[in-house]
Amino acid sequence: MADTTIRIGIIGCAEIARKVSRAILLAPNATLSAVASRTIDKAANFAKANGFPPEAKIHGSYVSLLDDPDIDAVYLPLPTSLHLKWAVLTAKKKKHVLIEKPVALNVAELDQILKACEENGVQFMDGTMWVHHPRTQKMKEFLNDKELFGQLKTVSSFCCFLANPQFLQNNIRVKPDLDALGALGDVGWYGIRSILWAADYELPTTVTAMRGPVYNEAGVIIDCGASLHWEDGKTATFHCSFISNRTMDVVAIGTYGTLRLSDFIIPYQQHEASYTTSTKVGFNELATEWVPPPSEHTVTIELPQEAWMVREFAGLVENIKKNGAQPDKKWPEISRKTQLVMDAVMASIKKGFEPVEIVSLCV
Repeated sequence: MADTTIRIGIIGCAEIARKVSRAILLAPNATLSAVASRTIDKAANFAKANGFPPEAKIHGSYVSLLDDPDIDAVYLPLPTSLHLKWAVLTAKKKKHVLIEKPVALNVAELDQILKACEENGVQFMDGTMWVHHPRTQKMKEFLNDKELFGQLKTVSSFCCFLANPQFLQNNIRVKPDLDALGALGDVGWYGIRSILWAADYELPTTVTAMRGPVYNEAGVIIDCGASLHWEDGKTATFHCSFISNRTMDVVAIGTYGTLRLSDFIIPYQQHEASYTTSTKVGFNELATEWVPPPSEHTVTIELPQEAWMVREFAGLVENIKKNGAQPDKKWPEISRKTQLVMDAVMASIKKGFEPVEIVSLCV
């Protein structure tokens, strides 16, 4: 094993941890070093089922893994209600933090996590995978092109899937004591992030929840949406749902161009992903077809996007560990802005769908 390989431990055996375990195995600068669960049998079974290397350690408690001196970083796929406790403790144990989204129940909790990370000099990153895909950078180049795209005017984002009745009754993501943000925290997080990404992470001035959110029997949101507004006139909307057909669309419209994609959270295929752009389009003389037609662009990659995420995270940790660098503030700042907008949506719902002003405090 190379000296620069980052040793990652996983706390919790959630379904998403299977995907990230594979990503750690695929990333060239990281290795699966340990897993912890509340029982050692569950941790051992998870390691066996997910191809952990034979030297990986099996822990029957979370604290045991955090006390392991051979772990550089920890991936936390725990329910959101547990993030504050375990992310803060992870940071205090000088372990770098890769944490599932939503990162916290509210920005006050997130600020405590980020404070612990900053005080202990550890890197923080949330588990939003699609932003690390090389396609995302290519799309950003189009959005930044003043000739082809112009100035951003509006964004629409849709993040939905049709959950079965068992999910809506029993899944962690609809339990008020585990993931009280429901669909807003789970898939709405992606919609908010996509809008902020298109807007260069400029926070909106106001956020207004759409009327008619849907709740399950426990009072957790399973369908909702919101509109965002900026001082310069930009607007955006997103819709998230556990009760609608699977949709992962983003449309960004500028003065001259339009970006469209329909699989932004998880590409249709692991190793290639496409998007469509159009610029200064019109019609032919009889208005029977578009001129010029939209262009489709395909980005081919060797590693899936979750492995790109792990590679980015491990690279930052390596720079801290090897070179004494400071943690990259970009990722905690982006997480915090996403959380602020999510908080504003919840506040708008509670205020009868009135606009809520975004208040941004420096991390």
